[in-house]
Amino acid sequence: MTEISRLVACIVLPGFLAMGSLAHSQEPLRAFEAIQKIQKRYAPAPPPDTVDTIKAGDPAVPVTGIATTFLDTMDVLREAARRNENLVITHEPTFYNHRDEFLAGSSVWKEKLEFLEQHHMVVFRLHDEIHMAKPDPIGMALVEALGMTKNLDNPTDPSRVTIPPASLRDLVQQIQSRLGARTMRIVGDPEMQVQRIAIRPGASGLVRQVGALSEDGVDVLIAGEASEWETVEYTRDAVAQGRKKALVLIGHEPSEEPGMEQAAKDIRALFPTLKVDHILANQSMWSPDHPPTK
Repeated sequence: MTEISRLVACIVLPGFLAMGSLAHSQEPLRAFEAIQKIQKRYAPAPPPDTVDTIKAGDPAVPVTGIATTFLDTMDVLREAARRNENLVITHEPTFYNHRDEFLAGSSVWKEKLEFLEQHHMVVFRLHDEIHMAKPDPIGMALVEALGMTKNLDNPTDPSRVTIPPASLRDLVQQIQSRLGARTMRIVGDPEMQVQRIAIRPGASGLVRQVGALSEDGVDVLIAGEASEWETVEYTRDAVAQGRKKALVLIGHEPSEEPGMEQAAKDIRALFPTLKVDHILANQSMWSPDHPPTK
């Protein structure tokens, strides 16, 4: 187009240009476009070697709805498909290990992938970037779910709270009631008075867990899960030595599901015209006192 024709177009056809702009704005939102916007909501850029990648599906598929979840189990995916929500934002791996690669080709892996393909679904993992946000939305949501927001030592740091003195037994009962956790495990004297609490959602590992519990000002550590031969045995020895320490493992899912429920609210604000839901993954394991219900 010449400069003259471009000028004529700008003068004579403003209505057509506006209509074209409107038509462009009404183009369907593609999965990769939604994912990019979600990523920017939490971090300016992903960290090196991130696991926050698309795990299945065509990034160019138009988004019919978005579902967040702690873990995209078969049940979660079926429910998302029933709701016609074809972009699933999961916090933990789709295919059973951190890199979603260990069981590639197995029959269970194949059936899950076939389901995703059949329903034209896209799965994106939102793990590293959501934890990069300050304050950590996963930790803050857990503190809120525990009813301890007002007890934060620092309102922008969800890792430490100080509560009125209570027995470990009462604290555990309060946690179970609030989170509905059915496989909690505890190390420590049930009658010990606790007040200063460290919080580590998920599976933060030996260094972060023991590092928090070993601090002089910490009575009890609330964590998601831990290797039984690491943090658990450290705590047992600390108790045997007469130290005022306790460990409460609430389960990985109950510790991080509230954060992904909050993520649904965050994402809903980004896409007000889209249906955005949170779908509970629930705990897979159960105890004799708390069998699963249909």
